[in-house]
Order: sequence, then structure tokens, then C-alpha cells
Amino acid sequence: MVKIIAGEMKASHRVAMNTGFLYGKMIITLVIALFSTRLILGALGEVDYGIFNLIGGVIAMLSFLNVAMTISTQRYMSFYLGAEDASKLRSVFTSSISLHLLIGLSIVIILEVAGIFLFNGFLNIPEERIATAKIIYHFMVVSTFFTINAVPYDAAINAHENFLFDAGVGILESVIKLIIAIVLVYTGSDKLVLYGLLMALLTILVRIIKGSFCISRYRECRFTTRLVIKGKLIKEMISFAGWNLFGSFCTIVRNQGIAVVLNLSFGVVINAAYAVAHQVNSQLILFSVNMLRSLNPQIIKSEGSGDRSRMLRLAMLACKVSFFLLALFAIPLIIEMEYVLNLWLKDVPEYTIIFCQLMLILSMTQLLTYGLGTAIQSVGRIKLFQSVVGTTLILNLPVAIILVSLGFEPYSILIGSIALEVVAGIMRILIARKITGLSVKQYLRDVQSRVVPVAVLAAGAGMVPRLLMETGFLRLVITVTSTTGALLLLGRYLSVNSYEYGKIKEIILPVVLGIKNKFSKLMPSGADTNKKI
Repeated sequence: MVKIIAGEMKASHRVAMNTGFLYGKMIITLVIALFSTRLILGALGEVDYGIFNLIGGVIAMLSFLNVAMTISTQRYMSFYLGAEDASKLRSVFTSSISLHLLIGLSIVIILEVAGIFLFNGFLNIPEERIATAKIIYHFMVVSTFFTINAVPYDAAINAHENFLFDAGVGILESVIKLIIAIVLVYTGSDKLVLYGLLMALLTILVRIIKGSFCISRYRECRFTTRLVIKGKLIKEMISFAGWNLFGSFCTIVRNQGIAVVLNLSFGVVINAAYAVAHQVNSQLILFSVNMLRSLNPQIIKSEGSGDRSRMLRLAMLACKVSFFLLALFAIPLIIEMEYVLNLWLKDVPEYTIIFCQLMLILSMTQLLTYGLGTAIQSVGRIKLFQSVVGTTLILNLPVAIILVSLGFEPYSILIGSIALEVVAGIMRILIARKITGLSVKQYLRDVQSRVVPVAVLAAGAGMVPRLLMETGFLRLVITVTSTTGALLLLGRYLSVNSYEYGKIKEIILPVVLGIKNKFSKLMPSGADTNKKI
């Protein structure tokens, strides 16, 4: 029993420290990214910044395969690490290297062929910048190839839980991006071409660093002149990734398809506004999701041990916590978006404010059913889930086309996305009931009815200073204080039951505060550690 308790303590310390590394990386990269975006937008201007993000969106649409294969590779490497099967582990890595080399070459061919049509009147790019846009496109194709071929090394780092190294590389990458932004401010050459070149070189540098580290650190990653493709293993990995691949594709279609529709209807300037909104949203939702990386394994582990009741309780807790973590930042930001954007950016592109506000509302709506997706994944039956929810997300594209063709404002597309996300959330609930036995009544009672009213009340508290005070930093501080205080106070007593509060203190709060590490004096007692959660 003592050994079990000690092992659980050691595991909890490792989880806390690893999440702490990711948390520190996220905060540092967020600050640098926000400042870099300001410099880059100022240096490139709205047109060139819009062109760069438009082409990046097109690349992302055609290279979605990378996301699903990352999940598959990491799963198999983690599995055989746990099984301590060195032979299988090396087979997974070498097969993965071969597979991603083939995928990378295939994607390059597809992208280069597609480029012939994209710049022949399909994309709405000013005539005088088409030649430059083509150069940027080729740079991004090169970046995509190296990004795809870095997947096995990323998977190895994650499987070995070396998040300190991952955080270090991430911070280094952000610092170099900041240096690139500063270089752009003072360069006299074509800034867009230089930006594309430097970003491509940065991708190659990161690939070299990660590859060199894995080769020197992990035996299964050692260089071999023989790239082996294990047919059965490859087939199994591709099968595992198949439906996740479809889900990733649907998400890309929603996010980047909207960017293309906006471009074709309103030009590249509107893409600059959408890109800024997308960056603000992605950074904030990354904070919310990252803080739950210590909770998601518990959901899957519960299902694996046959304790579905605990699995569903933790899944519903994930819905609540992810929503509140985003709401803490999103609600005050939605209220004070105009002031914050003017404080952050020199020139705020038209529609950026409303884009940011609606995109954050979209993300909060999505997170209301976040944990149910993990619950369904833990059972392993994802075909129905990915096909139904994915198809719902794809509908964003035709809805966007219809809305702009009817003459609605650009932001109407995001309003349509919010409506479709509500439908997708309903589908997640119903599919979770079918696959996991989730009680819809219990979910509505314990999640929806406990978090939505609290968010509305917190938003109301934040609107009071907006109505009574002039725009300024003092009003921003009071708005943040009032909304945060309302969310924490009302959330504690109206949204979270005693079981969930215990889980927050045990699993999540120590990670967020960074107080749980191997030198911590606040160790859980033996009774607490041995208690089944």
C-alpha cells in the first residue's frame, strides 16, 4: 500500500510539474505573441498581413492530415513505452518516420498543383501583390513539409513527457518570432517576402533542434539508413487516426473556410481583422484547454478501469472548468474589447472588435460540451461522434456563403457559426447519451443550468462600470475585478458541488498556482492520496 501511495504521489508531482512547464511556456509565448502581432501588423500593413494569413489559411486547409497523425503516433508511442516494449517502440517510430515522409511529399505535390489554380483568379489578392503572394506560398509549402516530418519527434517528446524541453523550444521559437518582428520594423526590403523567408527558416530550425534532441536522448529515435514501413502497424495507425482525421478536417474547414469566404467577398483587409480575432481567441482557449491536460487522462483512466460513473462525473467537471477558465478572461475582454484592442494595436482593422467578441462567444459555447467529447473518445467509439459533429461544423461553409450572398455584414458569418455550434453541442450530448449512458437530465441540471446563469450574472456585473464610467484603464481594471469576482464567488457556491470542488483543489488548482512540485511542502496526506477520486 505504501508503494502504491508513493507511486501515485510521484505521478501527481510529474503531472503537476509538466503542466507547470506548459503553463509557464503558454504565459511567456502569449505575451510575446501579442507584442509580436502588434509589430508585424504595423510593419506589414493590413493588406500584406491579410495576404500572409490568407495563404496560411489555405495551407492549413490542405494539410489537416498532420493533426490526426500526431494524435495517432503519440498514442502508439505512449502505449509501447508503458508496455516497455523497445522493439515495438522502435518499429512505431521508424514506421512513423517513413509514413510522414510520404505524407509530406504528397502534401507538397498537392499544394504546388493547387497553387496553380489559387493564384489564377481564385483568391482575391491585389494584382500588384500576386507575385509576392506566390513567393510566400512556396515558403509556406516548405514550412509545411518540415512541420509534417517533425511529428514523430514531437510525439516522442510528448510520449516521454519531456515538457521542460518542449516549453524551452516553444519559448525560444517565440523569442525568435519577436526578433523577426523587430527586424521587419527596420528593414527596407520587401517586408512580406522577408517575413515569409524568416518564418520558413524558423520552422526548419525548430525541426533540427527537436530531431537532434530526440536522436541523442531516446534510443528508438537513433538514426538508421533503413526507413521501414511495417504494413500491419501502419494500417493500424491509419485506422486509429481515420475518424480523428475527419474531425480535424471539419474544424479546419470551419476556421479557414470562413477566412476564404471573407476574402472572396470582402478582400484581404477583412482577413487581417479575422486573423487578429483568431489569434486572440486561440491564445485564450489554449489557456483553458491546457489547464485541463491533467484532468483528461483521469477521464480516460476511469473508463479503462470500468468506472464509468466516475468517468462521466469528471467529464462534466471538465465542461464546467474549461468554460469558467475561458470565461474569466473572455467576459471582461468582450466588454472592454474596443479599449483593449486600441491599447494593443496601433491601427485596429475594421470589424476586428466584433470579430473578437463573437469568436470568444463561439469558443465558450463549444467548451460547454468539451468534456463530453473526451468521454466519447475514452470509450473508443468515435465514428458516430466525428461524423455527426464534423458534418455540423462543415455546414459553416455553405451557411457563410449564403449569408454573404444575401448581403449580410461580414460578422454575420460568426453569428451563424455560434448557432451551428449550439447544434453541434446538442449532438455531442445526445451521442454521449447513446455511447456512454450519460443522463441528459443530469447534464443539463449539473452543467448547463449551473454555469450559463453565472456567466450572464458576471457579464451583468461587468457592464455596470461600462455604463457608469468613461473609457479608460481604471474602468478596465474595475471591469476585470467585478467579472472575475462574480465568476469565482457565484461559481463556487452556485456551480460546483462538493465532489467537484474537491477535484478542482486536488487536480487542477495546484497546477494553476504552480505550488505542487517535488520540493513542495504541501504534500497530500496518505489518506487523501489513497482516496479514490
